[in-house]
Amino acid sequence: MSGLTIRGLTVSFDGFVAVDGVDLDVPPGDLRFLIGPNGAGKTTLVDAVTGLVKATGSARFGETELLGREVHRIARLGVGRTFQTATVFEELSVLQNLDIAAGSGRSALGLLRRRRGVPDDVARALETIGLTGRLDDLAGTLAHGQKQWLEIGMLLVQDARLLLLDEPVAGMSHEERDATGELLHQIALERTVVVIEHDMDFLRRYARTVTVLHAGKVLSEGTVAEVQADQRVQEVYLGHSTSTEGAA
Repeated sequence: MSGLTIRGLTVSFDGFVAVDGVDLDVPPGDLRFLIGPNGAGKTTLVDAVTGLVKATGSARFGETELLGREVHRIARLGVGRTFQTATVFEELSVLQNLDIAAGSGRSALGLLRRRRGVPDDVARALETIGLTGRLDDLAGTLAHGQKQWLEIGMLLVQDARLLLLDEPVAGMSHEERDATGELLHQIALERTVVVIEHDMDFLRRYARTVTVLHAGKVLSEGTVAEVQADQRVQEVYLGHSTSTEGAA
């Protein structure tokens, strides 16, 4: 199991510094929540780590430098990410979505046929995300939360060892949020997980450690209790969360 080590990460857009010299250590097996007001640089940081935007500094997964690599090469190194809106193939079944993600080498025509058996890695992912009973259903018929779980399952069959999840519980029901929290804890037993999140109740219940960003810099870091007790966080983030985030 490997962790994520970021040093001096900086991202600029036409002179605007979105991420400003961030240092971040996410040890192996951590379930790290990344929070902060809108514009704090959370998603941009993840975009930089996954190769979607250019950055300077260093971002290492284990011993491997990620910055400067192409998106697909970073993914092959075991780094996976989700977006705020689930990106699944809604016209294909749950099994076919996982099959495609696994890159099993089947032809396009073969992917559209019912297979006689389910590969072990796909079966394990189905069990982990709780969709074993829906494997033949079209992804488009899944509930909102189930689509997010399917996208996480697609990362699992790709053997992603570092998961970067952007607001995974946005728009979910209370029951779906609880199920997602348990899913993240299960995944973090064998992987390193970083979650961008605005839902403060979800954070309090499921985060192991928290990093607070503000204006592209790390403002505070520690356990949930430590971060909540930080006066700077209360002034900059938590005190304005009702109006800026709608989460508290």
